[in-house]
Amino acid sequence: MSTISSISALLALSDSQFRIYELGRKIDKLSKETFNKIEQCQVPYPTPTQGHAHLAIVFWQKKSVQPYLWFIKLPLDERGLLNQGARDHFIAIIVEALGSDLSVDPTEKQAELLKSNPYLFTPSQYKLAMLNSLLSVELKKAASPHYQTFLHYISNNNWQNWQDVGVQGITDFASRVNENDNASQIAKILAHLPFEVLSPLCGALENCLLPVELIEAIISLLKQAEESELDKKQMLMRSLASSTQHPFVDQYFSQLLLSQSLNADCMVTISARCWQVINGQERAMQFLEHLVQQQEGELFPAIFKDLVAIPTIRPLLFQCMRSTERSDTLAKAIGQLFNTQS
Repeated sequence: MSTISSISALLALSDSQFRIYELGRKIDKLSKETFNKIEQCQVPYPTPTQGHAHLAIVFWQKKSVQPYLWFIKLPLDERGLLNQGARDHFIAIIVEALGSDLSVDPTEKQAELLKSNPYLFTPSQYKLAMLNSLLSVELKKAASPHYQTFLHYISNNNWQNWQDVGVQGITDFASRVNENDNASQIAKILAHLPFEVLSPLCGALENCLLPVELIEAIISLLKQAEESELDKKQMLMRSLASSTQHPFVDQYFSQLLLSQSLNADCMVTISARCWQVINGQERAMQFLEHLVQQQEGELFPAIFKDLVAIPTIRPLLFQCMRSTERSDTLAKAIGQLFNTQS
């Protein structure tokens, strides 16, 4: 057991099938090849959150249909590489508690060892629900009974009668948005949904690649939203998070960054969920110039620190820092950022 050098090796030793998901910013499946490179520190973690990798590892024995779940939070170094000491410590605790058979029912003593594992965390309710829905699709299992409740709700035209709609039903729908006529149906009624339904729906859709008709409906609603409907605009923007490479979405954010002003909430949503729209130096500069105009003093350093940790964004921000085209206000803000760090 002392030769176990990675989480992948531990899972392979236990004869487990497994899937790995990133849980920090949104839910994204990581290929085993990518995860192996992350574990070997060959590539930085793609979407760090507050200096950590947030992972869901789903595994099951070939002889069993019951999957097991680990939610792991591992620190990253300043380059975004996995802290291997923390990873090895996590493995040591698991091995001490369970040995090589990860599927055994732990004894009371083993359960205590597992609970004391400092690298485990509990995701939010909506992420748990969404992950459960994505897994049911991935493993070709049936949706929960709440799925039919939501389908009935969106076909009933009684939008205010949402009290029986459950989060699990919404996430089941989002994970199946490309099935049957789900996308067409939700696109037609999106404008009628009360915020109590629209908000969790958008939070679920942010993890899904959306079909074009739904993208068009969301962008149309965004353009129609009043300035006072900040919460609604935020949620609608979030729903596009996994579809940022679609030309319609890219065009929408391009126009948004060219606008005269962006509020702080929109800036936070872009950096936390839709960071992939910052796909070149020009976009990065536009974003930073909007950001530096915000009146909230701590917002610029907080978002800059968050974005510079993302491997695809870091070089763009460094280019902006060296650019002679940056405004005096931006240059001053960057200078203050590094003065504070020193």
